[in-house]
Amino acid sequence: MDKSLILIVEDEEDILELLEYTLQKENYETIGFLNVNKQLYEVIEEESIHLILMDRNLPGIDGTTFIADIREKGYNYPVIYLSAKDKDEDILEGFEHHADDYITKPFKIKELNARIKAVLKRSNKKIDVLKIKDIVYKSQKKRFFIENEEIDLTQLEHDLLLEFFKNKDILLSREYLLESVWKDSYDKKLKTVNVALNRLKTKIDPKGTKDYIKSVRGEGYIF
Repeated sequence: MDKSLILIVEDEEDILELLEYTLQKENYETIGFLNVNKQLYEVIEEESIHLILMDRNLPGIDGTTFIADIREKGYNYPVIYLSAKDKDEDILEGFEHHADDYITKPFKIKELNARIKAVLKRSNKKIDVLKIKDIVYKSQKKRFFIENEEIDLTQLEHDLLLEFFKNKDILLSREYLLESVWKDSYDKKLKTVNVALNRLKTKIDPKGTKDYIKSVRGEGYIF
């Protein structure tokens, strides 16, 4: 089973090192940052993150501002704020800014571990907004978007693209797609998959320049 990846943004280096050491001992993968920078945004875009531990008192920015920014960009990762801001109004503000939990400093490691496990269990990867490359899927609306423009898909095309989203970087055979997407349909022929995929490719990449779905000769397709 893959390890959960936790992104930590904490400007006190000794606390950051303690968090990374502790969480790695608990069998999590971690990526740590001391501030908000270009590399942090690249990690947000490129990695499959399960949870963000976010300090609020960062150089030049409140952590809530960063979380609000990535939410607008389509990333909806679970967030725990880890902050010295411990007044009731600070905690309330944190929850108003997308917090799944809020832990005040100083904190106990055992409590932190318990809170992390609880948030991960609740989230269970059920994220309202998923983003791969420049395609965004909003699960509540069951709609796909590219650059904020909705992609006009049939129900079949929606289900087909969603299956690829769920299996990013995994080779899917035509037989698998027939069973998982077409299910009990009477029209279950291998060439049906080819036709549907060509139609889907035209809709998500009309100029044919982005190569979202690659064909692997004799094997199937990979997103």
